[in-house]
Amino acid sequence: MPIALRWDEPPAAASAAPILVLTHGAGGPMDDPVLEAIARGVAAAGVRVARFEFPYMAARRADGKRRPPDRQPVLLDTWRAVVAELGGGGGASPLGHRDLAIGGKSMGGRMASLVADELGVRGLVCLGYPFHPPGKPTQLRTAHLATLRTPALIVQGTRDPFGGPEEVAGYALASSIRVVWIEDGDHGLAPRRASGRTRAQNLEVAVRVVAGFVRER
Repeated sequence: MPIALRWDEPPAAASAAPILVLTHGAGGPMDDPVLEAIARGVAAAGVRVARFEFPYMAARRADGKRRPPDRQPVLLDTWRAVVAELGGGGGASPLGHRDLAIGGKSMGGRMASLVADELGVRGLVCLGYPFHPPGKPTQLRTAHLATLRTPALIVQGTRDPFGGPEEVAGYALASSIRVVWIEDGDHGLAPRRASGRTRAQNLEVAVRVVAGFVRER
């Protein structure tokens, strides 16, 4: 069964425009304010952006009932189905595109990172990667990142409880991975008022680096 995609198109959509496919984190939908801002901003910068929801979140949208995330095999198979629907990673798709990047917020980005090499996509974008559960720095989710071949961009707040600068500096990450730190950002990239920054400013930085990364691929 085809998975519903929500598209954000560039001002002048063209067949050569790259595609970035994004999905949500464990607790929020694909129109979560952070994803909404990123998708619209990146589209305005010349990238076609498609968003989708995992089955548990799509069911919640249909009936309003909160559910825990699907098990990992379901989440990974959903990513495979979405990429297949768009024609695969490196090859020409039914939409006439030859460039497809995948990623998402928190859990969604992590699941994308687990299939990026397998699917042969051109790029991976993780918005707030959950390197470990908050307060549990030894429960790392980084083993596969040491050998990741897909060019990857991780956009991370410097106050993210799922992994901050000092912790991440000590991880064995593949040379294909670039980490961009968002000043005073939490897991949703929001800064503290005392920092003198705003979430809008931080999201603007995130949009700029994500759009640049996808276009350069």
